[in-house]
Amino acid sequence: MKAWEVGDQSGLKSLRMVERDTPIAGHGQAVVAIKACSLNHRDLMVMEGRYGGPKPETRIPLGDGAGEVIAIGEGVTNVKLGDQVCAAHFTGWIDGAFKPAYFGNDLGSTADGMLAEHVSVPASCLAKTPINMSPEECATLPITGATVWSSVQDFAQIKAGDKVLMLGTGGVSVFALQVAKMNGALAVITSSSDEKLERMKALGADVTVNYRSNPDWEKEVLEKTGGVNIVVETGGTSTLGKSMAACAPNARIGLIGALGGRGEQPNLGGLLLNNLIVKGITSGSRTMLEECIAAIEINGIDPVIDKVFPFDEALEAYEYLDSGAHIGKVVIKL
Repeated sequence: MKAWEVGDQSGLKSLRMVERDTPIAGHGQAVVAIKACSLNHRDLMVMEGRYGGPKPETRIPLGDGAGEVIAIGEGVTNVKLGDQVCAAHFTGWIDGAFKPAYFGNDLGSTADGMLAEHVSVPASCLAKTPINMSPEECATLPITGATVWSSVQDFAQIKAGDKVLMLGTGGVSVFALQVAKMNGALAVITSSSDEKLERMKALGADVTVNYRSNPDWEKEVLEKTGGVNIVVETGGTSTLGKSMAACAPNARIGLIGALGGRGEQPNLGGLLLNNLIVKGITSGSRTMLEECIAAIEINGIDPVIDKVFPFDEALEAYEYLDSGAHIGKVVIKL
């Protein structure tokens, strides 16, 4: 079978295609014929050796993928041959609270990921995908879906009437916007591009703010909303101070990523003044992923896919994500 490996992780061009033996399903495992994968910002970091340190050069990247079960090992009862599935990328986190030990089995990072024609994973990490969704759409769900669900639903306990702030128009922010609208919340989103903000309005954004033309964007958010109740904080410490300044009292901030880099340390006085809660969000469990998939199916949400690349053009897909030109997800189709 064909697969991609991370190589020496000296940059995106160290990505290499190789031939490997087709995996076999051992006890408790399932082999999935991958039909589509999707990219996340962490995949760029892996290729630069900046995500948990260097990986073996033979590591298969990507934590997001969807496909069909073609073989199962002894003891597997939760899936059967022919099931359409995706996998929780922390393969050991089935339910309950997060444990740091889950990093030891992280698809595309500490374990081989999804950028291959066939993969073998613990069957217990697999979630069945909706029959009315394409493999490309299903491939966007594992990391983004579970992360947004963990942040907005599980932690922030979103309810109708809440005001939710998303930063940027990447996969997590765009999906969080869709989940916010699904819950009857007011959606606020930022971007450096007026063109992208117009697209967000079409998806249901109630308030849009261009942070490039207005560096004090937090003041505009506060003025237009009176303060947000939930923040999906993808910028990291470089934007956390401004996010806190845009909050209403008792707001919940899910600290998901660090797309804005490290930056200066924020003034945390707002935590006390407004009784804010900040929680680190490290993706989500298989149960959260399943809950997210059920909500998507019931509410008819269509994941936003910017561009689809063929399997042989995986490097071009990485480069496109790295350009920042995308809205939503970048997908690789097999």
